[in-house]
Amino acid sequence: MLGALVNKPNRVLEKQHFYQSSTKPIYRRHPASRVYLGVYFTAFTVGVLGSTYGIFTLIRGKQA
Repeated sequence: MLGALVNKPNRVLEKQHFYQSSTKPIYRRHPASRVYLGVYFTAFTVGVLGSTYGIFTLIRGKQA
């Protein structure tokens, strides 16, 4: 039952060669890095815009 988890091949040298042979920045070397960075920057932008909107709403106050 645990054979699939215990008897896995060691791929450390392959991954080490992959990451060290690339000239890209370390945060862009992973194959799925575009997805990860896209999600991160989207969430960051939404957070900054939401905070900015909230601050300006508080500064403006209630409209009478």
